[in-house]
Amino acid sequence: MQELSMQPPTKITSAVIAVAAAFGLAACSTTVTDSSAATSATSTSSTTSTSSGGAATAANAAASSSKLLADNVTSHAEADDAAYDSVDATIALKDGASTTSSDAGVAISGDTITISAPGTYQLSGTLSNGSVVVASDAEGKVRLVLDNASITNSAGAAIAITAADEVVVVLADGTTNALADGTAYDTSAEDAPDAALFSMADLTIAGSGALTVTGNTNDGIASKDGLVIQAGDVTVTAADDGIRGKDYLIVEGGTLNITAADDGLKSDNEADDTVGYVLLTGGSVTVSAGDDGIHAEGDLGISGGTLTVTKSNEGIEGANIVLAGGATTITASDDGVNTSSGSGGGGGMGGGPGGGGMQDDGSLLQISGGTLVVDAGGDGLDSNGSTEISGGTIVVSGPTSNGNGSLDSNGGITVTGGTVVAAGSAGMAESPNSASTTGWLQVNFNPAVAAGETLSIVSDGKVLASFTTTKEVANLVFASPDLSSTGSYDIYLGGTLASDKVGTFSAGGSIDGAASLGTVTAGQATGGMR
Repeated sequence: MQELSMQPPTKITSAVIAVAAAFGLAACSTTVTDSSAATSATSTSSTTSTSSGGAATAANAAASSSKLLADNVTSHAEADDAAYDSVDATIALKDGASTTSSDAGVAISGDTITISAPGTYQLSGTLSNGSVVVASDAEGKVRLVLDNASITNSAGAAIAITAADEVVVVLADGTTNALADGTAYDTSAEDAPDAALFSMADLTIAGSGALTVTGNTNDGIASKDGLVIQAGDVTVTAADDGIRGKDYLIVEGGTLNITAADDGLKSDNEADDTVGYVLLTGGSVTVSAGDDGIHAEGDLGISGGTLTVTKSNEGIEGANIVLAGGATTITASDDGVNTSSGSGGGGGMGGGPGGGGMQDDGSLLQISGGTLVVDAGGDGLDSNGSTEISGGTIVVSGPTSNGNGSLDSNGGITVTGGTVVAAGSAGMAESPNSASTTGWLQVNFNPAVAAGETLSIVSDGKVLASFTTTKEVANLVFASPDLSSTGSYDIYLGGTLASDKVGTFSAGGSIDGAASLGTVTAGQATGGMR
């Protein structure tokens, strides 16, 4: 076994501390070295060392999300954005014959409707080749109520918000709405509309109706400022990114189904390190992405709701990631979860070979609550900085290739709470570090356990954990408050899971008909079982 070199302590930046505080977690400067798990049939102990670090504490998810907003950029959205007493104008959309109930703030030229003043505007009907433009220089909110509106524009955005103080798109209750742009219009200018629903201003989507957005040239929905989704049944198909808020993207509720050739959800302001963040506090989000399911140039936080990434290169990626609640399920061809500050020896955004020992870049992965299920072809959890787990249930089906690991953290993995099940290859396997207060064990299997088999961890006849493999497994890491720091535990092949499952894991289960593989000691990496 090769012992990896020590790295100098990494200073956690104030931005990281703000995010940690946002979710009730204590950021600490940690230096860790972990040995790779051996594949030979010998019993080995992982080599870990750490500087002083405090144990992270669990957080209240609802409070944490509000704190995250306060520590970054206060959201422009208000709880009553979908509410209005009356409309200033009713606009009936019709090819070549659109009409408005009031000329105040509304101009119609052919199939282009321009709104130039704050107010509430109700749109219904169909434009098969036209657009709605919001160009308001006055202070005040523009509210667009989509009431069975369908807008397609072959030459640009269906709705183009070129100037406004703030815009709210309300999906009227019980309605079905659709927006689509063209396939080949010019988006080369810096602020040119490049989405079917495009905004230069803060944008909020609210209401309980349905909206289908097709971004044929670039993005589906894009704001060059902040973007908040409060509610609605929103389906997006995009040639590039699905939903993008340059300064920030917040999902508070609704049902989102996103299919994107590039990133599903995205915030990409690189010029200001206080923004560029993505936050999920509620709702149901399903993403199929050609690149990242969620990509944040800044911080990424999940405190509630349901996120399902059915296809991605990397599942979720950010400079720092904080998971404090919700139910997250990720399928990724490369890394499932990836943090990177873009500096240091670990490389910038994007996946790569796993394994500890590379330079800690100061980024942070913190998990304090919720459930996280990952199926990754690359690293399952990959932090180019440090990883701190204080709560939640994490189930990782990692790589079969020895060039990656189910757990990979350049600055080490500290586990002080929660449950971790991580299965994958053995070549780059990594254990929790010596600062961890939660008991853990690691075991190598030679030969590997085939897909579809159940592994059970047993103490004095009691099944503590059962895990059904979804692919070939040569290494298993298990951390749980049910483990003592030095106890001995029996590993069984076979049995069944309990009814209460997270992914293919359950606390408890049955070992009826199972075969004993041997005994492991907590706090050690045991090699060559079977």
